[in-house]
Amino acid sequence: MAENTTVQYTEDSIRSLDWREHIRLRPGMYIGKLGDGSAQDDGIYVLVKEVIDNSIDEHMMGFGKTIEVQISDYRVEIRDYGRGIPLGKVIDCVSKINTGGKYDSGAFQKSVGLNGVGTKAVNALSSYFKVQSFREGETKLAEFSKGEIIKDAKIEKTTEKNGTLMVFEPDNTVFKNYHFIPEYLENQIWNYVFLNAGLTLVFNGKKYFSKDGLLDLLRRKTDEDSIRYPIIHLKGEDIELALTHANQYGEEYYSFVNGQYTTQGGTHLAALREALVKTIREFYNKNFDAADVRASVVGAVAVRVQEPVFESQTKTKLGSQNVGPDGPTMRTFINDFVKRELDNYLHKNPATADALLKRILQSERERKEIAGIKKIANDRAKKANLHNKKLRDCRIHYSDQKTNDQAENTMIFITEGDSASGSITKSRDVQTQAVFSLRGKPLNCYGLTKKVVYENEEFNLLQHALNIEDGLDELRYRKIVIATDADVDGMHIRLLLLTFFLQFFPDLVRNGHVYILDTPLFRVRNKKETIYCYSEEEKQKAIRKLGNKPEITRFKGLGEISPNEFGGFIGEDIRLEPIILKKDSHIQNLLKFYMGKNTPDRQNFIIDNLRVEKDIAEDEKNITEVASEVLTR
Repeated sequence: MAENTTVQYTEDSIRSLDWREHIRLRPGMYIGKLGDGSAQDDGIYVLVKEVIDNSIDEHMMGFGKTIEVQISDYRVEIRDYGRGIPLGKVIDCVSKINTGGKYDSGAFQKSVGLNGVGTKAVNALSSYFKVQSFREGETKLAEFSKGEIIKDAKIEKTTEKNGTLMVFEPDNTVFKNYHFIPEYLENQIWNYVFLNAGLTLVFNGKKYFSKDGLLDLLRRKTDEDSIRYPIIHLKGEDIELALTHANQYGEEYYSFVNGQYTTQGGTHLAALREALVKTIREFYNKNFDAADVRASVVGAVAVRVQEPVFESQTKTKLGSQNVGPDGPTMRTFINDFVKRELDNYLHKNPATADALLKRILQSERERKEIAGIKKIANDRAKKANLHNKKLRDCRIHYSDQKTNDQAENTMIFITEGDSASGSITKSRDVQTQAVFSLRGKPLNCYGLTKKVVYENEEFNLLQHALNIEDGLDELRYRKIVIATDADVDGMHIRLLLLTFFLQFFPDLVRNGHVYILDTPLFRVRNKKETIYCYSEEEKQKAIRKLGNKPEITRFKGLGEISPNEFGGFIGEDIRLEPIILKKDSHIQNLLKFYMGKNTPDRQNFIIDNLRVEKDIAEDEKNITEVASEVLTR
């Protein structure tokens, strides 16, 4: 092999990065993916969490019953009433890696953040960062920009109560086009109070408080009319569990470790799912199929462990095999608790035990009902995807997380019609973007059983393309993007697809995997500049900017946008609207109202949201906004 003499490798090739440079050069190592805020695990929410976690740890140690959080479009302020950072270490705690008060396990026995990185990452990734400590009548303030100190104030006297104030503005050169979504922030706030009895969290002036912990969490997440029996609430030392079965498909869990929401589960959730099956089999003395026991479960579990080990810096999946250095295995700890407490509960509450048994038997009947057609449907799906090319797959998949760091960027566009599919297919990133082409409008599947998923060719092929037949563990794409035209037909297809997901795979929506693609309605250009506009307002602004009667093109459908242009709309600057289920958006009630039989209430809703024809012609995008609002009201 020829020797390469063009690249010099000398002492000058070796350089050491300071803490600030390292974080800014490799932010994903510290806060996961960056994102623009459209996903609930995007980096800007991790920054908020890292600061609040410190305040929560103070509360856990018995210092401070209130935390105040104020978040505007681009600025975050968090004030706690704990002990306050020791004044001589205020700067070190936010600017020196491996500096913090959590290495002494006596001070923070069961803390989330043990690595001394959290607030340093927030500091380095913020265009403005301020920390101020109030402690025993004195205060110390420091300000930074992108991790570099710009103000080091002297210690002064103060009448403020003890505690810490942190203010930051995420750097928009790192988090491009970012925006906070209020629903995501509110969910974060609720999780904090559910897990910390006695804590009051004030978010943008509104107080959040929970008396009954995980019981309150499930009350908020479920509709009383949809659950089969009253929520079971069990508490023990360092563990809390809430559990019920509902009228839905799939399993729904909320799992936490030391107050951290582990969105991807981990060893504690795996142990719970196993313990539920084992305990219920033994209680009824029947060897139920595990899938029948867990079908339609809605549960929440929170554990506290010493020195937790997570599988990433963002702490979304627990990897700890034991509950502490000298404690039992996670599997033994949770199994013993569930066996003892759930078994006792079912013996003491025979009505609940009967209702639970009926739900398991119903799941068993439903599973056997579709068993006969399942194999035929699976074979048909393989052949269709192979020969009809309905799925233009990408090379990397979300299920490759352990082997490929691009897995978080994967997405699939669901579109209708050859022209639209063709434009996206030609302009997509073949590494991370797939395309699934629908044939006509999907079936309205409200009120139907899961048997229709296998009997209907489009649904069967779609579930196989996503690889969600047996749950979300092997989901192939991080984001499922509905890409339909911005007209009435496109809105209808969008609603039918959302009905399919909510009816049979609601976890896709709950876990933030479903989005709507926002594409421009207008192109305004002259000889020097082209501006793409996503609303009538943006169009008018572009016309004023370009002047001299620019050329205006109205895109009636995705197929009218050339592949070269489309590449810009699904690249770095892609605009996605997440589908978010709000507190009062109980799925079955939602689907019944919008997708069930026509009712006077729905007729009134349609009338209230209609506009006169000429207004619609001026701004057809408002039609599709009605569709989006259907599932976010």
